[in-house]
Amino acid sequence: MSLLSAFRALAPPPPLAARLAVPPYDVVSRAEAGQLAAGNPQSFFRISRPEIDFPDDVDEHAAAVYARGAENLRRFLGEGWLEQDVEEGFRLYRQRMGAHVQTGVVACASVDGYRDGRIKRHELTRADKEDDRTRHIDALSANDEPVFLTYRAQPSIDALVEEATRATPEVDFASEDGVQHTLWHVWGTAAGPLASQVGRLASLYIADGHHRSAAAARVQQLRQAQGAPPGEQDRFLAVVFPHNQMQILPYHRVVRDLAGLDSQAFVAAVSKRFDVLPAAQAEPDGRHAFGMYLDGRWWRLRARPGSWAETPTASLDVAILQDNLLRPVLGIEDPRRDGRIGFVGGIRGTRELSARVDSGQDRVAFALWPTSLEELMAISDAGQVMPPKSTWFEPKLRSGLFLHPF
Repeated sequence: MSLLSAFRALAPPPPLAARLAVPPYDVVSRAEAGQLAAGNPQSFFRISRPEIDFPDDVDEHAAAVYARGAENLRRFLGEGWLEQDVEEGFRLYRQRMGAHVQTGVVACASVDGYRDGRIKRHELTRADKEDDRTRHIDALSANDEPVFLTYRAQPSIDALVEEATRATPEVDFASEDGVQHTLWHVWGTAAGPLASQVGRLASLYIADGHHRSAAAARVQQLRQAQGAPPGEQDRFLAVVFPHNQMQILPYHRVVRDLAGLDSQAFVAAVSKRFDVLPAAQAEPDGRHAFGMYLDGRWWRLRARPGSWAETPTASLDVAILQDNLLRPVLGIEDPRRDGRIGFVGGIRGTRELSARVDSGQDRVAFALWPTSLEELMAISDAGQVMPPKSTWFEPKLRSGLFLHPF
């Protein structure tokens, strides 16, 4: 079975796309989603974050919340704010963020391909987040947000995308963060060559959306257990980009305390494991180098050769920092669960790190070099997983521009 295929999307009429579109559900808090949706009944947060329709004291995981999401989806359809394509096809989704441009194919991905490892993972998932997305997708009977996938770039696909995007786009708008979102609908006879080429891809890599992928697999199981025949629940919504267009930003670390050490003793302990020098800039100057902000100044840490194992996972900068500093010096054994450590996406910049330390919210901050796509694919190919918070992909896909119903 092909990993990717055309589908009949639910999508807003082009004039409404900008009004419906919102950031992904997991990059905003409940309060932020409510603020962004205020005064806009067509905000897609009414479907992706239906808890905003309830008082704050209502549990966002209550059955009534999931039911409200399904009710709101039906209302959007009834109002004509979402419409279903008359035949299967694809969309091409271009994002422009400053000088960075990436164009992906909106398609359906195979749940079986995810299960058998042809759609490759690089992260572990959390049970509570899986449970939430499973209940949400099952209640909607739709994948309302796409999984962000990548593939090793293919000239044949590039050529078809380039040709199709010469046409006038169906949707073109800038979101409040300055990112330009442009969509072309590829259907009818034009969809055949693209279906043929993307259908030949032997493997795909999850960039972002591990919980959505896992939830899609669980919903498939639920429907199979209920006796459903093979159908749309066997596919999930995705946008797939060539690897050479992807942009990964660093994922920085902040820590609330120095594990009982004073600043001098802490720097001395770090110096036993890294070369430590004062730094004129916050950002690292390459792999295996780190910025450290402490007591109002930046330091440059450089990992010493031999301090990490030469494996795809152990040689990641996030792993080197964890294994040589966060665990042995600061006592952070499990960064997934230790409340003393926080994570700051690279889109916020290193000023966010110094601001958090200067405010007293945190005691020390670490600026990292971004993980590369080559590192991600090598780890996925090896069947290994990255440490938590290893990658921050930017720009983020907007939700509400297309859905996959089943």
